[in-house]
Amino acid sequence: MNLLTNGRSVLVSGASRGLGRAVARTFAAHGDRVAVHYGSRAEEARETLGSLEGTGHALVCGDLSDPAGAARVADAAAEALGGIDVLVNNAAVNLPHPPATTPYEEWAELWQRHVSVNLLGTAYLSHLAARRMIDAGNGERGETGVRPAGGRGRIINIGSRGAFRGEPDHPAYGATKAAVHALGQSLAVALAPHGIGVASVAPGFFATERVAPRLEGPEGEAIRSQSPFGRVATPEEIAAAVLWLASPEAEWASGTVLDLNGASYLRT
Repeated sequence: MNLLTNGRSVLVSGASRGLGRAVARTFAAHGDRVAVHYGSRAEEARETLGSLEGTGHALVCGDLSDPAGAARVADAAAEALGGIDVLVNNAAVNLPHPPATTPYEEWAELWQRHVSVNLLGTAYLSHLAARRMIDAGNGERGETGVRPAGGRGRIINIGSRGAFRGEPDHPAYGATKAAVHALGQSLAVALAPHGIGVASVAPGFFATERVAPRLEGPEGEAIRSQSPFGRVATPEEIAAAVLWLASPEAEWASGTVLDLNGASYLRT
């Protein structure tokens, strides 16, 4: 399968470290130009940028939970890359708030934060990117009236296994990721006539800098044993699936929510 993508313009939100960094590196390694978005981790974002293969990449900064901030991010990415062909909605927050022990004021604040970043930020950036794809003539129909397969426009959302199995200590995270899955399916139907494919991935536990202390600590073995493979995923495994869903060959996967959890949770 040839996934060389001929220099598409790719915006990856939340790409300063972790999965976002792996996604940015994967697209760059396959010949794409990448806009590395970050909110506050400027030094780490510069490290991501410096690690990318190829040329023509860029850094973009902004608060995606603010409509104006999201618009500035999309504008900066499109200007730096010459457009947006692929959007990967990776930026998210995941802060603990178990309902039995979290004070109400903190509970309300954290719910608002999760909704504003995980859901609304994804919705804002998706609209902004989709409009650019449409205005650029992505997926226009030819003289026969039939649009050729494999249109260049793609939106890929990073969801979560927690949207299906529940997140007892992080309920707002699970709920907003379920909403992101639903948003992606609605956009898949709405944007298909314009040649834009939209899909989501639902990862289980995967190793990043943020969760390294948990994997190395007392609960590490229990986390690894969630999968019959006896391990957790690598960010690169998730990124490989994102790359495929964004490829021309994956147009018929539009609307899907792809489970990437090592058989740790099977849904029907």
